[in-house]
Amino acid sequence: MRIALAVIGTLIAIPLLIGVIGGLERTSGGEVAVVRDGGPLDDNKVRQVIDPGSGLTWVGLWSSTHPYPAQQRFYTITADARRATALGVDVVTVPSSDGVNLGIEGTLYFTLNLDQDTLKRFDDKYGTRTFRAQDDQSLYPWDGDEGWSAFFGQAVRPVIDNALRGQIGTMRCAELVSSCALLESASLKPQDGNASIAKVQEAVNASLARDLPATLGGEFLTGLRFTLVKVTLPVEVQQAVDRSLAASAAVSEAQARVAQAKAESAANQARQDGYDKCPACAEIEKLKSLPQGITVYAPGNPQSVVVPARP
Repeated sequence: MRIALAVIGTLIAIPLLIGVIGGLERTSGGEVAVVRDGGPLDDNKVRQVIDPGSGLTWVGLWSSTHPYPAQQRFYTITADARRATALGVDVVTVPSSDGVNLGIEGTLYFTLNLDQDTLKRFDDKYGTRTFRAQDDQSLYPWDGDEGWSAFFGQAVRPVIDNALRGQIGTMRCAELVSSCALLESASLKPQDGNASIAKVQEAVNASLARDLPATLGGEFLTGLRFTLVKVTLPVEVQQAVDRSLAASAAVSEAQARVAQAKAESAANQARQDGYDKCPACAEIEKLKSLPQGITVYAPGNPQSVVVPARP
C-alpha cells in the first residue's frame, strides 16, 4: 500500500515539478516578453510583460511566453536582387512620373514600442496570429527573426512601398538620377538629384509617421527614420546612359582636336606673316633649327648641310 501511494505521489510530483520549472522565464538584453496565461483552468489573456534583461521571473504554470526584439531594428531595401536572400532585405522598384522603373536603395530604422500597455495591445493584435514566411511557413511574430520578418513583410512593408510610390511617382527620372537627363536631350545638362532625394526622404518619413500607426492600429513602432541612400536606373536604361556618355565624350574629343588644329593653323599663319615681313628673321630661325656640329651650310645647295660622321 505504501509503495502504491509512493508511486502515485511520484507520478503527481513529477508533472508539478516540470510545471514549476516551466513557469520560470527570463529575457536577454535584446528582447522583451509578453506572457499569456495558458493553464487548464486559466483564460488566454495577457498575464504580464517581462522587461529586457530580466532575471528568472515566475510566469505561472503552463503560460506561454512571446519574446519580441527590444533593440533597434532595421529594414533594408535594395535594387540588387542578389542581396534579397537575407532576412529583412527586399528588392523595391518604383516607377517615376515618366514611366522609368527606379531601383531604391535605403534603410528604415525603428524600435518596437516597449511601453507595457502598448506591448499588450500589440500581442493581442498581432501575437495571436501567424504570417506567411519566405519558405511558405506560417509563423508568429515572436517565432525568432523569421517570424518577425514574416510579420514585417506582410503588415509593414506595404506601407513603406506605398509611401515610396506616392513620393517618387510624382517626380521625373531626371530629377532623381542626374544622368537620366541624357535620355531626354542630346546635350549634357548638369542636374542635381541630391536635393530631390533629400526631399523624397523627408516626405517618406512624414508619410510613415502618419500612416504606420493608422494602418497597424497603434503606435507599435517608434524611432522611425528612413534613409534614402540613392536611386538607380534599370540595367537597360543605365546601358543607354553609358552609351550616351561615351558618344558625348567622343564628340568632345573631336571638338577638342578641331580646336587644336585651328589654333595650330592660326599660329602657323601668324608665323608666316612675320617671316614675310622680316625675311632676315626667317633666316635666323633656320639657323637656330640647324643640328649641332655641322661643317657646311650653303643655302640654295641640295647638299647645304653636312654633318660629319661619328668616328
